[in-house]
Amino acid sequence: MRFLKRFFKWFAILFTLLIIVLYITDTDYLIKAVRTIYLRGHTTAFLDDYKKFDSQVIDIGTPQPWPNHKNYNTIKGTKRLKKANNDWGTIAYLIIKNDSIWYENYYDGYHANSKSNSFSMAKSYVSGLLGKAIMQGYIKSLNQPICDFLPNFCNGESKKITVGDLSSMASGTNWDEAYYSPLSITTRAYFDDDLAKVINSLKIVTTPGKAFKYASGDTQMLAMVIEKATGKKIYHYFEESFWKPLGAENATLWQVDSEDHDLVKAYCCIASNAKDFARFGKLYKNYGKWNGKQLLDSAFVSKSITPRFNDSPEYGYGWWLKEHGGKHFFMMRGHLGQYVIVQPDDNVIIVRLGHQKSPDAGSGTYTDDIFLYIDEAYKMMKTSNN
Repeated sequence: MRFLKRFFKWFAILFTLLIIVLYITDTDYLIKAVRTIYLRGHTTAFLDDYKKFDSQVIDIGTPQPWPNHKNYNTIKGTKRLKKANNDWGTIAYLIIKNDSIWYENYYDGYHANSKSNSFSMAKSYVSGLLGKAIMQGYIKSLNQPICDFLPNFCNGESKKITVGDLSSMASGTNWDEAYYSPLSITTRAYFDDDLAKVINSLKIVTTPGKAFKYASGDTQMLAMVIEKATGKKIYHYFEESFWKPLGAENATLWQVDSEDHDLVKAYCCIASNAKDFARFGKLYKNYGKWNGKQLLDSAFVSKSITPRFNDSPEYGYGWWLKEHGGKHFFMMRGHLGQYVIVQPDDNVIIVRLGHQKSPDAGSGTYTDDIFLYIDEAYKMMKTSNN
């Protein structure tokens, strides 16, 4: 008994010292990381972690349900698709053909209206909001310096950063995109309760506007610019610009850093479902037009789905790009394999949401699962031939 008392006494002392050290070294965000992620058996963010964070509600307007295709769910998933869905924890797989639901299936207890984390698919939405702000005159053009909105970036090389650089991932900052390191700035941004402080600490290490380097901090900075330019909270601007006009059927949640600072995690963290995520793919497929109304400038959409840099043909402005099987695809992509994949010529949208990517994750720009989801969808549609 005496031993146990001494043990718990020293444990309490060491634990208290650890907490003090975390606060002194400004790494107290790790307390939230341990509580919400690591103690739950995860090594990184997970699909349902949005329930553990502060969020703002994005309301719906008049719902516009997707119609079902005449051949709705008449073709079963291929054996290869079924195996992939099982092995990699797919929760939703959807094929939309000619703006109608051609195939849909849900797994692991999820259903059509279940929410899950978008992760970096949110970046495409934020880039779209930039286009909307330009269209409405809040921002002059893709070439406007961010210094006009963020005074912390008005010195030295940072004066050269434009809003277009942020949308195309070319800011030149020292952001480190590391999801599994608890000490990376990416992890800090995910758990810190003052996200603006994190972003304002970034340094410029290469000349802005010269090359693509994937950096979630760029999208976060872009959201801060949009809020300054419009005078609106980004979640309100998103609701009025896209979520309501696109006829989403479900209200959604967008995570914020804290109730006090109320800044959205713009580079990630919209909790929604496959059908509502797919709407943004349709908007870009139709070059910004929705039900006869031009919600986004078609020239901006066209530029967004075209590579900015010859050395980086995989990225435009907020969208991933890929030639595959002789076809051009553009897509929204998120951590662990969240995808909205668009092939405009065939009028096809493929949505996959799930718990993990294929095992080659981290080994290249595109993981094998993306091509599998595309190839198997086309095999299924070829079988139907309608």
